[in-house]
Amino acid sequence: MSHPKTAALIVAAGRGHRAGGGLPKQYRDLDGEPVLSRTLRAFHQHPRIDMIRVVIHPDDQELFDQVNQEFAASCCYGGDTRSQSVHNGLRALRSEKPDHVLVHDAARPFVPDDLIDRLCQALDQGEAAVPGLPITDAVFSRGGDQIAAGIDRDTLVRVQTPQAFHFEKLMSAFDASKAGIAYPDEASLARSGGIPVQIVDGDAANIKLTFAEDFQMPVFHRQMITVSGTGYDVHRLGPGDGIWLCGVKIPCPFDLIGHSDADVGLHALVDALLGAIGAGDIGQHFPPSDPQWKGAASSAFVDHAVSLARKAGSVPVHADITLVCEKPKIGPHRDAMKARVADLLGLCQTSVNIKATTTEGLGFAGRGEGIAAHAIVTVKRHE
Repeated sequence: MSHPKTAALIVAAGRGHRAGGGLPKQYRDLDGEPVLSRTLRAFHQHPRIDMIRVVIHPDDQELFDQVNQEFAASCCYGGDTRSQSVHNGLRALRSEKPDHVLVHDAARPFVPDDLIDRLCQALDQGEAAVPGLPITDAVFSRGGDQIAAGIDRDTLVRVQTPQAFHFEKLMSAFDASKAGIAYPDEASLARSGGIPVQIVDGDAANIKLTFAEDFQMPVFHRQMITVSGTGYDVHRLGPGDGIWLCGVKIPCPFDLIGHSDADVGLHALVDALLGAIGAGDIGQHFPPSDPQWKGAASSAFVDHAVSLARKAGSVPVHADITLVCEKPKIGPHRDAMKARVADLLGLCQTSVNIKATTTEGLGFAGRGEGIAAHAIVTVKRHE
């Protein structure tokens, strides 16, 4: 059964001055990565979300581009108020023709999958839905520094985001709203336009980061650990006009024999990265029996492994590759190989090492029948 086409609209154009820290809070570090990275990942990985649009401040384009490397989300610029920013985002989404839209605060990085599920299910039956939490404390109106009349807390609800709507219903409500009115949230606008808004169960973990002290909560700070994986690969040598090693074409009277471009260095690198995240081996992801990989550039295999690592919350921090061969000479190409591997892994060149050795004439490598490669990759992740 197909699902309605659903867009996530992430509002990330605010300045977040109350949170301190210099950077807008959506780009501040939270336990090793920007807040916005966590928020985007929650929607990027969810099977009911078909597209993501992020509303950003024009001054934050470079910050957003850095965060967005993992997600490739679309963006547009916001306005002076939240209402204007959301309206701009909806206009930008309109050409994609989504059926539903979930509007979410970038500063809520802990939105759980089952909350997104509940909202999407609510839209299957109704026009709009918001997550709500009960009030557990006694509630009073305020008269200066004294409490005044008591308020029945059972009539109140704390509303979170994402807030979910049929796209055209919300778009029409914005188009019909009076200019200059800044609504506190989209549910308020929807109600003013006569759209009934259902309440689904919210989640206490889905907090909004607002103040500087919010970033210091112990629950956010987990131990950072490093994990390493190893890789090994061999390819035969045959006559040709050059070989690919560690992403660099080396002119020589040889060729490496393999289903793809047979880059033995990158193949070992991929296996090492997959090993570090517990994701099997290169043959499981790119079977040599599959014709689509015939002659493929091995850099595509590295891109895939890096993407898997990031989705698993792991970031490569170091790579070490040893090439075992009698020919060709590796030394003249070592710097180019380091630069290429560093680029593929998103590392500086000082975090990549390329070594070469011979077997003193022993074995298949010593006889010039093939080239072998060993690799070790280290990643960091939160425990």
